[in-house]
Amino acid sequence: MDDLELLLTETYDEGVVTEVIRPAAIIPEAAARRILMELALHDVRVGGRWRAEPSTWQRFDRAWSTLDGPGESQLLGTIQAAYGVPTRYEITIFRATITRLGTHQGLTVAALCDEALFYGGLTLASCPRAELAPPPRPFR
Repeated sequence: MDDLELLLTETYDEGVVTEVIRPAAIIPEAAARRILMELALHDVRVGGRWRAEPSTWQRFDRAWSTLDGPGESQLLGTIQAAYGVPTRYEITIFRATITRLGTHQGLTVAALCDEALFYGGLTLASCPRAELAPPPRPFR
C-alpha cells in the first residue's frame, strides 16, 4: 500500500478521526532527538510498530512482515509533524488522525500522541504550545 492509497483510505473511511492540534505542540530539541531515536529503534521494518518519516509518524498494529510494505499490518494512526519549526531543532505536531481500526481499538488522538511523546518524557497535555498570533488586519 503506497502513501497515496493510505491517504485516500483515511480520507474516505468512516470512523476516521482527524484532529488539528491547536495551538500546535512544540517538541523541544532534547526531547525531539530522543523521540526520533526511539521511533527509529521501534521502526516497523525492524520489529516495532512505528514508521517515522520527516512529515508523518505512522503507528501500525504490528511490525511489517517485509521491508517493502505493511503486508498484513494495518495502520492505526498518523501524526503529522513539521521538523525545524519554530526553531531549527524543534518539531511541531499539528495534526493527528486515527483510522477506523484505531478508533475501533479505542485509540484516541491524545493516546497516539502520548505514545510517541513518551519517548521524550512528554505528553500532549504537557508539551509546550505554539503562540497564536492574532490574525492580520484586513487590507483596505
